Amino acid sequence: MENRKDEARALPRTMLIVDDDIINRSILENIFSRYYRIEEAEDGSEGLEKILSNPDRLCAVLLDVVMPRMDGIQVLRRLHETGLTDRVPVFLITAEASDSVMREGYQLGVMDVIGKPVIPYVVLRRVQSVVELFGARERLSNVVELQQSEILEKARRIVELNQGMIEALAAAIEFRNGESGEHVRRIHDITGYMLKNTEMGEGFGPDDVDNIALAAIMHDVGKIAIPDAILNKPGKLTAEEFEIMKTHTVQGERLLGTIPQLRESEAYFYACDIARHHHERWDGRGYPDGLKGDEIPVWSQIVSLADVYDALTSKRVYKNAFSPQRALEMIQNGECGVFNPRLLDSFMKAEPEIRKLYEK
Repeated sequence: MENRKDEARALPRTMLIVDDDIINRSILENIFSRYYRIEEAEDGSEGLEKILSNPDRLCAVLLDVVMPRMDGIQVLRRLHETGLTDRVPVFLITAEASDSVMREGYQLGVMDVIGKPVIPYVVLRRVQSVVELFGARERLSNVVELQQSEILEKARRIVELNQGMIEALAAAIEFRNGESGEHVRRIHDITGYMLKNTEMGEGFGPDDVDNIALAAIMHDVGKIAIPDAILNKPGKLTAEEFEIMKTHTVQGERLLGTIPQLRESEAYFYACDIARHHHERWDGRGYPDGLKGDEIPVWSQIVSLADVYDALTSKRVYKNAFSPQRALEMIQNGECGVFNPRLLDSFMKAEPEIRKLYEK
């Protein structure tokens, strides 16, 4: 950490003097060499080349106006075009301090126009004040950038920790249900794949996709409230037992609402909706609210289909795993509920790639 802060405090200490008169360069070097490393250029063309080669090493440029090959105003125009006058303070130090030169110089971004012959203590104070101001601004920018980087890193760790806790909770419920815990990972992956690679994800940004996929992990969290005798029953549930099993949807929504940290997450809204509505059906015969058609949010529709596909292709306490081909037949034939035709079409096209998720 300290090394990073030291690097952030390191500022350029090289001053470039651009003047075709060796005497003028010597005078300026004598004034500033006690405070800065000095580089020199004999005309504007050489000066521009030195600036552009590595501008970050420069703390200031002292620029004459009247020079052969390329004058100071021409140099300024090039620096202004590249935006370097915002990064490196440039001073015109010239005997040609007419109104037109001063006006254009300031328009092009010079920090000051200082007339020749220079008065050493005046030019020193005027230049140093600006260099120190630029240095302070750069230090502040570096500190802010460092702090932002540290904050982003902490936020990333918090997100990873929160996701890990969510996955652990969901996996614990799966273990209680006699599953391996891989179910929730696959639901996460299938949901993310559908949103990223099919028309069902239209209108969702990358953050939305990540939040929905994370929320999908918590779709069955309400099963924690279902008695073991019902949750792990190897045979068919009675009508009364099935009514109790159906309550895991509303129980899941309630449970999620009791976790203050989760309420601050952008995934919270999706998690609550998916927990409550992932057993709704396109024909309105699902539960708990009997939503029909597009009344069911698309994210809950996707999780519902992913859940059915994974349940069919996985071994459970009450059945053996079906082959992917047989699972697709059952889904298309309506043996496992009624789904959005557009969603079904997208899923069928994506299924060969989704099947590869089971090979990981």
